[in-house]
Amino acid sequence: MKAIQLNHRCAAEEMHVCEIPIPEVRSGWVLVKIHAAGLNHSEVLLRMFEIENDYIRKPIVPGIECVGEVADPSDCGLAKGDKVIALMGGMGRSFNGSYAEYVLLPATNVFKVEADLDWVSLAAIPETYFTAYGSLTECLLLNESDTLLVRGATSTVGQAAIQLGKALGAKVIAACRKEKDFDRLKAIGADFCCIDDGCLAKSLPAEMRPNKVLELVGPATLQDSLRCVTKPGYVCNTGILGNVFTVEHFDPIKYIPNGVFLTGFFSNFPTQEIIDSLFRLINEQRVKPLYAKVFRLDEIVEAHTLLEKGGAGGKIILKM
Repeated sequence: MKAIQLNHRCAAEEMHVCEIPIPEVRSGWVLVKIHAAGLNHSEVLLRMFEIENDYIRKPIVPGIECVGEVADPSDCGLAKGDKVIALMGGMGRSFNGSYAEYVLLPATNVFKVEADLDWVSLAAIPETYFTAYGSLTECLLLNESDTLLVRGATSTVGQAAIQLGKALGAKVIAACRKEKDFDRLKAIGADFCCIDDGCLAKSLPAEMRPNKVLELVGPATLQDSLRCVTKPGYVCNTGILGNVFTVEHFDPIKYIPNGVFLTGFFSNFPTQEIIDSLFRLINEQRVKPLYAKVFRLDEIVEAHTLLEKGGAGGKIILKM
């Protein structure tokens, strides 16, 4: 089969298609024929430096998510031809991932789905929409009486959160850095947009104060998010778009205001139950999965260059 393999850190232009054997099926694992795969910034980090760590199995096929059909279910209860998505749990790091025509995955990573979508549209969902949905439902307990602020709204997870937040009935405020993005964000469901000046606790008008915040910028603006919510307020830290990865000298008593609850979403452990719930919402509310660019496997250099530099404006899909 055709695949992309990494042995060591490299530039995007060093990536190329190679031929490797189709994986042999074994008990507890499912062979999936991949039709499309979403690309993620974590795969850029893998290529640029993370691959040098001992916990990365080398050579490795990158890719933490994919969509396709079951080629061989082994003993895992699925049927050949089932439409499935797969994500996380070690894909592209502990074992080969989705930059390939086939992938062998633990059954716990593979989820049967019911969706009347083309493969590219389906590929926009797994990691991005699961992360947004899990953050909104498991962490923020979002409901139709809430006002949700999405901080980092132009990111792929941010855009998905706007769509899903509206589908769940909440009022949605989108915070971003450029006014030129307002129309696009309103078109996908944002009720209001505001410029993220880093001090929303001071600049947000009283009538736009949220009671719940999805924090995708991360520790760089986390304390400001905690201070901008009404009380009781909830803040879920899911992203690190601000490239600040930790809060130094964190003192929870002084850092978290009274009456405000701080949580975080870790997307490494999806379940069939939450995937089913996500797809019910997408199907019932006719949520249209968003993506920006589609590349073939042999266009991996162009795809990863764009992924690394940013500016795609949305999800990048690799189509097999």
